[in-house]
This record gives sequence, C-alpha cells and structure tokens, in this order.
Amino acid sequence: MEREELAAWLRLALTPGVGTATARRLLAAFGLPQQLFAQAPAAWRQVAGGQAQALAVEPEGLAGQLDASWTWLRADETAPRRILTLADPAYPPALLQTEDPPLLLYLLGRLPAEWPHAIAVVGSRNPTPQGLANARHFGRSFAQAGLTVVSGLARGIDGAAHEGALEGAPAGQLATIAVVGTGLDRVYPGQHLALSHEIARRGLLVSEYPLGTPPLAPNFPRRNRIIAALSAGTVVVEAALRSGSLITARLAAEQGKDVFAIPGSIHSPQARGCHALLKQGAKLVETAQDVLEELALPARRAGAAPATDEPGEREPESELLAALGFDPVSFDALVARTGMAPAVLQARLLECELQGHVARLPGGLFQRIEST
Repeated sequence: MEREELAAWLRLALTPGVGTATARRLLAAFGLPQQLFAQAPAAWRQVAGGQAQALAVEPEGLAGQLDASWTWLRADETAPRRILTLADPAYPPALLQTEDPPLLLYLLGRLPAEWPHAIAVVGSRNPTPQGLANARHFGRSFAQAGLTVVSGLARGIDGAAHEGALEGAPAGQLATIAVVGTGLDRVYPGQHLALSHEIARRGLLVSEYPLGTPPLAPNFPRRNRIIAALSAGTVVVEAALRSGSLITARLAAEQGKDVFAIPGSIHSPQARGCHALLKQGAKLVETAQDVLEELALPARRAGAAPATDEPGEREPESELLAALGFDPVSFDALVARTGMAPAVLQARLLECELQGHVARLPGGLFQRIEST
C-alpha cells in the first residue's frame, strides 16, 4: 500500500460522523477513497446526505496518525505488520459479509495466506479455577485438532484459551488469533505483554482501532463481532449473566454460527450465563470433540497431534476429593462431610492444593479442579 492510498483510507475511517455503512455507500458509488475525495461535495451529498459535509474537512490528527501508521508498518521487528482495507483481497471473507465490517484491519504477527478454520473460545474475566483449566484444555485440544483459536486477549478465560492454543499447536500452524480493543501499539491488560509477544510470533493480533487507541470500555463489546466473524462457532466457557461473552455468543448466532456452552455449578455466578445460553438453544458441550463433531470438522489434521478430548488420567479419587464435589465449599462444611479433625483436614487440603487438585477461593472456600 502506498502512503497516499493509506492517507485516503485513514481520512475516510477517521472522519467524525461517517460510519461504516455510509463509508461503504460512498465507496460503492465512487470507488477507492482517493477517487472518493476527488469528487465535489455535491456528489457526496447525493449519496451520504447531511453526513457528507464532514468529508470536506480533514479529520483532526490525521497527519500524526498517518505518520505513526506508516512508521509502524515499516518497523524493523520480527513480527510482520499489515493494514488491510475493505478493498484488499486478503481481507477476511467472513468478516466482509457481516453488516459492519471495519474499513481497516491492523494485523501483527503471522499473516495467513488464507484465513484458517477457527473456533472462538471466550468467557469471564473473573473465572473459577475450573473455568481457567477448561479454557486452557479446550484451547489446547482445538489447536491439536488443527484449528486456530480466536479470543480477545482479556484476563481470565481469554488468556487461558490463547495459552492452551499455543501449547497445543504444532510447528507451522497459526495457533491463535487475538482480537483486541486497543491500537496494536498497546497491550491491554498489561499482564498479557509476554503472551501478546508469543501470539505475534506464532499467531496473529488483530485490531480495527488506530494506533494509539487506549483501552476504552465501548471498544471491547464492539470488537466481539470480529471474534464471532472469524470463527466457525463460539464456545463460552464461563460467563456471568452480564458478561461480554454473551455479546459474542449473540453476534455469532446472528451471523448464523453455532454457539456452544459448557455447563457449570448451579451455585456459581460464573455458570449462569452459560446456563442462560443453553436455555436459549446453545449446544451443551463437555469435550472439544463434542464441538468438532457438531461442526463436522476433522478430529485431527496431518502433522497435528491428536486432540485430547477427555481430561488427562486422574489419580484415584480420595475421600477428600469425593467430599469436595465440584461446587465451592467451606472448611467447616468439609469437616462435617469428612469427619476429619481440622488439623488433619488442613494438611490434606494443602497436599491436594500442591498437587493441583484443589484451589482456595475468596471467602475461605475450596473448590476441586478437574485434572487436565
């Protein structure tokens, strides 16, 4: 892309009051942005009505954004960079078919020759320990089956899904795609800095937002339509009733994609969103293989390790693990269930915690973790 072409696309994308729908009508009428801005304002008004007036004024900060974008594209870094426009043949076809495709997509990482078969894995920013384990396991299993895992790089379920995909993907496979709500020159949350670098090396970071865009709250629900569009289906691992993950699930359903939900404890607030999806017709899944079979996708591809559909083999369940069940439980309740002396129970809980079978939760609660 030449600098002048990029400048015209940025001017159109940054013009206040001109949304994607209006921009697409203008592009359909006049061709590429360079041709569009060569037209007289009267011609714009015939297509865009009152919104056309904004096109006559160069957006504030355009020159700085152009310089920053041009420099970013040519930075001497190990991870390739690219800015796709709606007119670029490499633009994701599935996203192009949605009602509101971004005019520009910023890409950082391994640029695919063609967009891969992918599955979205999303969920709560404040998951249970079991939810984190499930997200990582599903991400790893999908990657082993040859799928690219798409998520949003958020804390909690998203990060675990990305990490699992990176663990499971064989060499040469696009492991995971992170669709972010900031400019690609920023990492949010900061705790995922190292993870974002690994995704740039073995996967792909995607944003519709200009460089320098901070983590503004409205950006994150909006980017969810891209997560849904890039994926054949969406798996919700854990979600509260007011979770952004339910937005992704709704958008996936509106795009005609399958929605899957993992059930949880009836006592867990983080399971209520999944249960609501199941009541609305989402497909209940317990293993990655459930999703692969529903989507009629192969369980593995050449060169990929077999997907581990079930959690890893467990040690025989102890009396304590059986007493724990899978719901959060207090220490006093465990004393009553097991009949153990408190000191003995404390020691057994610590042993199980060190072995990764039990997690301590806020409020003095304990929860059993399924081995993965």
